Amino acid sequence: METVNWKIKADNLSTCNCDWGCPCQFNARPTHGFCEAMVGIHITEGFFGDVDLGGVTFSAAAKWPGALHEGNGTIQLAIDAAASQAQREALLAMASGKNGGTFFEIMSAVCPNVLPPLIAPIYFASDRSKRTGEVRVEGLGAARVEPIRNPITGEEHHAQIHLPNGFEFKSAEVANAVSIDVTGSPAVNMNHSNCHAHLSTIEWGN
Repeated sequence: METVNWKIKADNLSTCNCDWGCPCQFNARPTHGFCEAMVGIHITEGFFGDVDLGGVTFSAAAKWPGALHEGNGTIQLAIDAAASQAQREALLAMASGKNGGTFFEIMSAVCPNVLPPLIAPIYFASDRSKRTGEVRVEGLGAARVEPIRNPITGEEHHAQIHLPNGFEFKSAEVANAVSIDVTGSPAVNMNHSNCHAHLSTIEWGN
């Protein structure tokens, strides 16, 4: 089957239940033996075939019973209600992994349990330099991020992850997920606080 050419550049806010730094980024086991995550992505520029994706926001909540690479994950994708029908269809086709692109190919392989997509208002804010951000999806849940702070002085802690060959990002700012609260989709519901978050600029395509 012929694939559709696509490419996006976007601001990415990712949160998960691991301790700060997330050992999964370094091929280690997740902190608690399983993975639960909520992410938000705002596309600044991009396309899927002849569909312009600039300005579109989408989010996802996902859970894995073990390490991510062991598979059997469940995912709930949400697309901002402001996206057009053509943009929604393009995002779903892109996220399926059937049109190539390393990130979505991997995600489709390790996350075979795909829930029906949610079309809902999404609030997304991300400031990579300040290590702050928030994503809120009506009917799904929310995650809020702020800098890690020194437990004695309260001073902001500045840490980065650099992965020159990373398939998600090459460089990211590490932050504290103050809260991850997903209550709108039972199969991926989660509640965590003061755990891992990272903010990055992503460039994906096929």
